[in-house]
Amino acid sequence: MTQLVAGGWAALAAASLAIGCAVTLRLRPSTRVIGLTMGFGAGALISATSYELVGEAVKSHGPVVLGMTVGALTFWAADTIVDRRGGEDRKRIEGNRAADGSGPAILLGTLLDGIPESFVLGISVAVDGVVSVAFLVAVFVSNLPEAIAATGSLAATGWPGQRLLTLWLWVVVASAVAGLVGAVTVSALPAADGAFAQAFGAGAVLTMLADGMMPEAFEHGGRVVGLVTVLGFIVSAALSRLA
Repeated sequence: MTQLVAGGWAALAAASLAIGCAVTLRLRPSTRVIGLTMGFGAGALISATSYELVGEAVKSHGPVVLGMTVGALTFWAADTIVDRRGGEDRKRIEGNRAADGSGPAILLGTLLDGIPESFVLGISVAVDGVVSVAFLVAVFVSNLPEAIAATGSLAATGWPGQRLLTLWLWVVVASAVAGLVGAVTVSALPAADGAFAQAFGAGAVLTMLADGMMPEAFEHGGRVVGLVTVLGFIVSAALSRLA
């Protein structure tokens, strides 16, 4: 039952991907707005990762260094494969620079980016018995600009709007599965209350942020994006304390 609940929360967080797609197709927000939203989401995810994953793993005296290292290397290796297949520019806010990329690779890469976040949500539900509000909000917000950027990239390759929306809905389903897998993993690794799984997720998420989300945020959001990133961190930290 816990696994299904975890999958449901992961699907809810990923639902903002479909919202981001719809926003792009209807409103076409400016690159500056997208960059600032990316900065806020990145700050929120860094904070949630610190408080909800690394902090809890340390309290459990788990293998934090090993877990984060394995998580970071796993994401980096998978991301390298996707990049070489044409998905390197999937987070590019300016779609024209990603137009030469492979549509399927961009989609696969975006799916890869969402897996660590959904996996972590599943972990939090399995470990604490309830969803981490801070991490849920952080993932929901950070997914919006990611979907906007990737939708613009895919649209630049000629993908029609209806097909894009359908594909994002499938990504939401895949995210739900990732959340379920995260909960199952904790059950299979009961030592230190799933500390290794928490650290693994933290390493993967931080690598994902540094790889593409934060560089794009600073490139298009301007100098003020630093302040917005700190704001995202503060809001997520406050939610962590209140939950």
